[in-house]
Amino acid sequence: MIDGGALDDASVAALADRLGVSSRHLARLFERYVGASPQQVAKTRRVQRAKRLLDETTEPLAQIAYRAGFGSVRQFNAAFRELYGRSPSSIRHRLKVFA
Repeated sequence: MIDGGALDDASVAALADRLGVSSRHLARLFERYVGASPQQVAKTRRVQRAKRLLDETTEPLAQIAYRAGFGSVRQFNAAFRELYGRSPSSIRHRLKVFA
């Protein structure tokens, strides 16, 4: 469900309601079995989706950010840098150099 964007526009509470559990219970399950919160998993999935779009398309970074589920380019850049240690534009530049 998260891969499908269940947390892109909704809260963990809304996802928990869909699953028939409390949001606290869902968070505990995620921590126990995944080692991260539902929000962290969703953010990582969005960044991975954006990385795939960077690799496979020539779309502008702003378009990729929105297609990947980020509310702003600023959020996208921060999340991308947090996961990959580099900016999205530096990754794209690296891909052009090796193409």
